[in-house]
Amino acid sequence: MIFHRYHGLGNDYLVCHHSVAALLSNQQIRRICDRHYGIGSDGLLIDDDTADIPSLRIINPDGSEAEKSGNGLRIYARYLFDMGRVGHERFLVNTSGGQVRCEVSEDAHQVSVDMGQAKFSPAALPASVEGDEALALPIVAGGHNLSATLVSMGNPHCVIRVEKLDLDLVKRLGSEIETLAIFPKRTNVQFAEVLDRNNLSIGIWERGAGYTLASGSSSCAAASAMRKLGLVDNPVTVHMPGGELAIRFSGDFQVNMRGPVQKIAIITLDNDCFRDMPG
Repeated sequence: MIFHRYHGLGNDYLVCHHSVAALLSNQQIRRICDRHYGIGSDGLLIDDDTADIPSLRIINPDGSEAEKSGNGLRIYARYLFDMGRVGHERFLVNTSGGQVRCEVSEDAHQVSVDMGQAKFSPAALPASVEGDEALALPIVAGGHNLSATLVSMGNPHCVIRVEKLDLDLVKRLGSEIETLAIFPKRTNVQFAEVLDRNNLSIGIWERGAGYTLASGSSSCAAASAMRKLGLVDNPVTVHMPGGELAIRFSGDFQVNMRGPVQKIAIITLDNDCFRDMPG
């Protein structure tokens, strides 16, 4: 079983062909992603090459499936390039969160992704909140009164604006916000501090993965939320513990993301990894 390991700003994924994924149970995927008992990863990217347009499935470390991932898409695009299936021209990728267009830079270390339209309707996440938009939704978590903007990038996001970013607070409150009753499919969570009109600093709690150093869709969602609130201009650089992503807007909140990808290894998994597991 061959896995290709990449990271985008410290957010690392394993990529495998769908024929490999078909051999794995959900429990085995969780084991593979475990950083102590498996290879370790922020998720598994499954490559489906059965159609003309490459298709990507994204499995979180807890075994749940994500609709879309910005870092995952950049990594998948680089993987397709490394496998010789795409060049430097723009190409399409299908995800369960919608079709996106990707482009690999000349040196292959930067990838741009047209992430689609940021949508502010609670129904798009989904979230059981009334109204066409939720731009300053009061929520309570861990005894803190917070103001949230709900955004869908093809996957759900709850963006909390703060005056000063506190990563410890992200770690303490992220799980509670992710699983609030108003989010029937849970949500990704971002705490966002506006540094100036073109810079934003965020901390990320990723649905199904927990605290993470970087996230592409989270960067797009946070930048979109702050732009919708009139707090940032175009473009926006999003700063995260893992590094920076460049976000640009066009049209009606059409979002483009550009950032780095690095290849780490090609790994052959030994079946002994699963020896102590039932079944």
